[in-house]
Amino acid sequence: MSNERLRSALLARGMTVQSLADEIEVNAKTVERWITQGKVPYRRHQYATAAALKVDVTTLWEDSRTQDSATDLSKAEIVTVYPHRHVVPSDLWREMCQRATERIDILVYAGIYLAEDPLFFSTLKEKAKSGVRIRVLMGDPECEAVTRRGIDEGHRIMGGKIRNALINYRPLFTSHPEIAFRLHDTVLYNSIYRADDEMLANTHVYGLGAYMAPVFHLRQLPGGSLFHTFANSVEQTWEGARAVTEHDITGA
Repeated sequence: MSNERLRSALLARGMTVQSLADEIEVNAKTVERWITQGKVPYRRHQYATAAALKVDVTTLWEDSRTQDSATDLSKAEIVTVYPHRHVVPSDLWREMCQRATERIDILVYAGIYLAEDPLFFSTLKEKAKSGVRIRVLMGDPECEAVTRRGIDEGHRIMGGKIRNALINYRPLFTSHPEIAFRLHDTVLYNSIYRADDEMLANTHVYGLGAYMAPVFHLRQLPGGSLFHTFANSVEQTWEGARAVTEHDITGA
């Protein structure tokens, strides 16, 4: 029986049987048998394939041992859990960004605590100059999701908090245009801070400010799915976001 999920994952990534075989260092005919005959590869090849295709290994194969191993891997991706954001070490945000060599992604509504940190700004500038891709996603201050989040937190000033953060970020707009800013109108279930293969995921809990909600410190591992789940949320939000305008900053 053929493995159509593997075939679909290949097509979705724009890869061929040969390119996948080359990346995971197996014979192309072996990969072809995985697809056309439904052969189940060794687990090390399952994880290598899942990593290459950027999907959860259990999406491709349902072997019970694979599912158990994938669960263990996802647990291993959790470095630690903080019960509240306000107990996260204050310098951890900067240290993660300082370690980045490829990418920094920030997905928030306002993230005002970062926008008020001059040392964080210095880190972003330094990393931008070194060629690290930096993307900052903030909430559209006039969208329904932002208004609703403010009400859920017990106030109606979320839009104002976003504008304050944008005012603080304004110098980066002009002096470092390579740092990309966009606004989104999505309902956020987590604020996400990614630096290469490291991430802080701040959950959103109804009726609580994000500073009181738990934070997961994650590190990506080949074959794990937890990190990828959060990272994919950033990608989807970025695709639907728009550029920042002067009206967004001033409200005028």
